Amino acid sequence: MTDHTVKAYDDELASLKTMLAQMGGLVEQQLDDAIDALSRRDAALADRVIQNDEKVDMLEHQIEEKAILTIAKRQPMARDLREIMVAIRVASDLERVGDLAKNTAKRTHAISEPLPRKLMTGVIRMGRLAQEELKNILDAYSRTDAELALEVWRSDEELDALYNSIFRELLTYMMEDPRNISLCTHLLFGAKNMERIGDHATNIAENIHYLVHGKPLAEGRPKKDITSSLRVEGFNHSDD
Repeated sequence: MTDHTVKAYDDELASLKTMLAQMGGLVEQQLDDAIDALSRRDAALADRVIQNDEKVDMLEHQIEEKAILTIAKRQPMARDLREIMVAIRVASDLERVGDLAKNTAKRTHAISEPLPRKLMTGVIRMGRLAQEELKNILDAYSRTDAELALEVWRSDEELDALYNSIFRELLTYMMEDPRNISLCTHLLFGAKNMERIGDHATNIAENIHYLVHGKPLAEGRPKKDITSSLRVEGFNHSDD
């Protein structure tokens, strides 16, 4: 392999990382705007989030195409191949985070009544935690930092615990007054979106670990979402 070919390959890998950084920045903004739109019931901002999701989808498609073309041209092995495969996986997780931000923004149109401060505070706190996880995991990926990725991976427990608490509180509001059911259902979906964003951050963390060490994490994922098996009188929440 000539020096020119090596440099060209390095440039292709650097281009992939640049595109992923652009996608990550856009997704971070989408999430921030979605949380603000929901908290302020800002329909115009929500619409902007929904429209901008196409840009996220387009970037994922471009990253995947570039990664596949690079594999076909360079036939990379070992660490080089892992780097390209992880780029594809990270792009996929970011696309899903973008979808969850869009779905959160859509809730803005469905909520017309004033939001109880206590309920909204919990959902917004979940959103900020999800934002922090996303920022930290993108930093870990840009620096190829497996230790920081592991910190994010472990921190997802806090997001799950908060979701469990909000889930119980929203059920209580619905049971106390059936008129709260519509509002609380939309907030519950919003909170679930934040919890799932944390899951995608942990996916990226596991892929960073695989990129650096060449093997999956030995530890089981610290999953603390218990709502699928939680039973409350009058309600039975299930993912089925």
